[in-house]
Amino acid sequence: MKTILGFNFSNKTALIRVDFNVPLDANLQVTDNTRILSAKPTILKVLKDGGSCVLMSHLGRPKGNQENLSLIHIVSEIEKTLDRKVTFAPDCIGAETEGVVNNIKPGDIILLENLRFYSEETEGDVAFAEKLSTLGQIYVNDAFSCSHRAHASISKITKFVPSYGGLQLNLEINALTKITSEIQRPITCIIGGSKISSKINVIKNLISKFDNIIIVGGMANNILKYKGYEIGKSIQENNCNKII
Repeated sequence: MKTILGFNFSNKTALIRVDFNVPLDANLQVTDNTRILSAKPTILKVLKDGGSCVLMSHLGRPKGNQENLSLIHIVSEIEKTLDRKVTFAPDCIGAETEGVVNNIKPGDIILLENLRFYSEETEGDVAFAEKLSTLGQIYVNDAFSCSHRAHASISKITKFVPSYGGLQLNLEINALTKITSEIQRPITCIIGGSKISSKINVIKNLISKFDNIIIVGGMANNILKYKGYEIGKSIQENNCNKII
């Protein structure tokens, strides 16, 4: 994987896929900025080189355009975390967004609206990916937690623009490589999340490497229900019995 470590972004616009799917409270205020902090080194590397950043992310699982899941609610937290001004684009594609990006200057940061307001993102639509690709000269994936998904902004966009791994992505991959290739037993792996369908192949690959695998979070409910336990109204992923 090529990383941005040896790349100079001087006078270049980096289109960075970040994971800013952060928790919000009832007042739509960020309650944990860990994911924003994780992307900070990559963003500052681009700016230090004399480049500019166009950030794209999803937030939640919206059904169309949902105001409560607009990324505009996290702009102030990003500005506070980065200590930089952030310009919000009211969409992630389209003429208005292109106009905002076309006026970008070195040192600027633009945040695009929620990618998942378009179903084409999660469907991995190639045409949608191509539209996104026009918003930067270099694509940087710094969203490790999303990289197992065949979404437009993750796997399809790389067809259209030179692509690199971000600093956080590189850090996560190195850590994962270390724990799976330099195992000191006994060792236990803990995996969480809400969707088991997107992680089942990872789990299968890890079975032979770990003494114990502990499934937590929402996806544990699928296993409990499959085993005949009642889970009430707890979160579960439907139609997953066959993959379990």
